[in-house]
Amino acid sequence: MRLTRGHDPRALRAPREKDDVLTNTTFADLGISPPLIDALARSGLHRPTPIQTASIPAQLEGRDLLGVAQTGTGKTAAFGLPMVQAILGLKGRPSPKTCRALILAPTRELAVQIEASLRSFANGRLSTQLVLGGMSRSAQVRGIARGVDVVIATPGRIVDLVDTGDLRLDETRFVVLDEADRMLDLGFIKPVRSLVAKLHPRRQSLLFSATMPPEIETLTEEFLRDPLRVEVAPQATVVPKIEQNVELVATAEKRARLLALVGDPEVGRAIVFARTKHGADRVAENLRKDGLEAEVIHGNKAQNARQRALDAFRAGRVRVLVATDIVARGIDVPGITHVVNYDLPDEAESYVHRIGRTGRNGAAGIAVTLCAPDEVEKLRAVEKITRTRLLAPEVRGEPAPKKARGRPARGGGAKPAQGKPHASKPQQAHGADADAKSGPQRRRPRRPRITRAA
Repeated sequence: MRLTRGHDPRALRAPREKDDVLTNTTFADLGISPPLIDALARSGLHRPTPIQTASIPAQLEGRDLLGVAQTGTGKTAAFGLPMVQAILGLKGRPSPKTCRALILAPTRELAVQIEASLRSFANGRLSTQLVLGGMSRSAQVRGIARGVDVVIATPGRIVDLVDTGDLRLDETRFVVLDEADRMLDLGFIKPVRSLVAKLHPRRQSLLFSATMPPEIETLTEEFLRDPLRVEVAPQATVVPKIEQNVELVATAEKRARLLALVGDPEVGRAIVFARTKHGADRVAENLRKDGLEAEVIHGNKAQNARQRALDAFRAGRVRVLVATDIVARGIDVPGITHVVNYDLPDEAESYVHRIGRTGRNGAAGIAVTLCAPDEVEKLRAVEKITRTRLLAPEVRGEPAPKKARGRPARGGGAKPAQGKPHASKPQQAHGADADAKSGPQRRRPRRPRITRAA
């Protein structure tokens, strides 16, 4: 952690990140009110994560904030708790057709999850409205008409409501852009800019992103005022407790290998990622034909169907959810033991977000990637951003490690699929600076860095 430009270390210092991602600080130490602490306790949350420890006090002081954090670090509570506490302390009601706070999320599923979290924090004392495509527009207009505390929205539908005058943002004092880099990937930055221009000039603004491409840096300069920057982990890094395994599998053999993996009784709950919507449908259909029940989520599904599939997966009625990258970020379903990359993503950063669906809140998780020969270059790109060796030396074009006399050679990396499925105990990938003789290594966790954004 670094503090610069005259900040008081006693006020902003954040504890070193532990393997279990929790800290010795309490929510009361951060300034969270007793009613919210009681609500957190009922949900089983007793200690803040590093990003919550680092960011909540500054937000309670009214600071703008730039949060750079990998998925699964507790960002929703990091921005949600201070916001809820501030809104509950306000008098009166919001004006008709206005909201006190606006939260923008890239996907409908993430927006639904954020709303559920806020309602849990506030214990029924907060009015919220989801504004999403694929759902009744008239119901959303009616919900906003009397004024609402918090609107949680995806950019497309909310731009429509603002343009028609059904929602005014001139009285909005709290704004959050969650998963800003994903909004960039989905082409939402232009609508986001148009919304920002309509907000109250004296507002508290927060931006959270797992990566900081140049476009997001520019948006930060436009959107935030003298922000505090909180960085919990290096950009595009993998949670240490996720074990990664890569199998080289011919495309024609992936179906059988996937069935062997997710059909293993030791796999409690698994998400299988496909690259395209058609591919996700095909994978789910093949699993059903092979006797394994599975649900599927992608962008062509109606919102009600997507929510039903997610609810069935969350409730344990099905063990396997097949999805595109629409659920790669922000979706927090407890107990996901395995993530399977049936196809490698086109964008290497998506790999990090995909496998981050497991290994959450300090739990261990397993990620298995089925890599066809024509996907090796995509896997090399993943290695580059994660700084982790996933390919075996011979696949990388390097000399194979020498075998020790009388025993097999040590070392990880990709290998052809064969024998009994080993999804429950895959070999952990080596760190980028590990050689073939050093055995599996784990990157030492870093404590949060806090700086002023330039």
